[in-house]
Amino acid sequence: MYTLKETETQGLHYLEMASSDGESKAQLCLDQGGRLSNFVFEKIQILADLDTSTYKDNYASSILFPFANRIKDGEYTFNDSKYKLDCNEVDKNNALHGLVYNKTFVCIHKVTTADYACVTLQYKDGGKHKGFPFKFNIELTYTLSKSGIILSITIVNKSKKTFPFTLGWHPYFNSVNLDNSSINFKSTKKYVLDSQQIISGETDLDFEMPLQLKGTKLDDGYPLETNEIDFSTPAYCFNIRSSAKENFLQLYTPPQPNIIAIEPMTGAADNFNNKIGLQTLQPNETYTVKWSMAIQTLDTKLKTNQLINKLCSS
Repeated sequence: MYTLKETETQGLHYLEMASSDGESKAQLCLDQGGRLSNFVFEKIQILADLDTSTYKDNYASSILFPFANRIKDGEYTFNDSKYKLDCNEVDKNNALHGLVYNKTFVCIHKVTTADYACVTLQYKDGGKHKGFPFKFNIELTYTLSKSGIILSITIVNKSKKTFPFTLGWHPYFNSVNLDNSSINFKSTKKYVLDSQQIISGETDLDFEMPLQLKGTKLDDGYPLETNEIDFSTPAYCFNIRSSAKENFLQLYTPPQPNIIAIEPMTGAADNFNNKIGLQTLQPNETYTVKWSMAIQTLDTKLKTNQLINKLCSS
């Protein structure tokens, strides 16, 4: 049986899902926006430990809503009304990474079976933000299984007005050697950014796929032509598949070595202004996006190849 336990560390409350053998574990922090704060799969550390910075600064694995990435100067206009968000990226004067990354979620559903563990976390917002005065509910459903992990996000508009939105996820991934790792996705364009890291245009990609990460420094966004992203390291590889109709990707390599942020999004940065991938949700309407991460460790791959070779030779 998969297991589920509650823990508390330094005043923060966690839920931990684990496989029956304890080799795969997913830890969720209820007090930090319901984020996936730690993830080990078949004894391999998948999520990076950003020990040189704090969550307040790195937003590791944060859920990005109602906007992903940045809103220039925290300002936007929607349905002829002007709004002003707090600029929490002070040095660039931008609103950054949405409004739920630091909210406290509650567990409203949990189940464990022999094949998986699943929990649903919920946060209800009363629409008190001056820059986003709309009521909404957000539910995060995490499912851990032998195949990997799935994150499903559901938004419900509980206000009387339509609101704009974009969803994103901000995980940092670990590699034992990023110079011997690669990422693969289908795109022909990269966004051009101004001094505030705001999209000012786009340009053709200047690299071939898969992108070899040796010596590469990234802080770039891309419109995707498919709903899949592949990441390969010496110890494991994964495929992220999105259920969204439009898909976007942000890549970032922090100063700490052997770490990369691979951020799937349903819209581009600053799209409350540029409208790239922007969606709207009417009163009482619901929207759901699912990011499914299928993982294969090197050990599993070797065992599979050995089995195939054995079957072929018998």
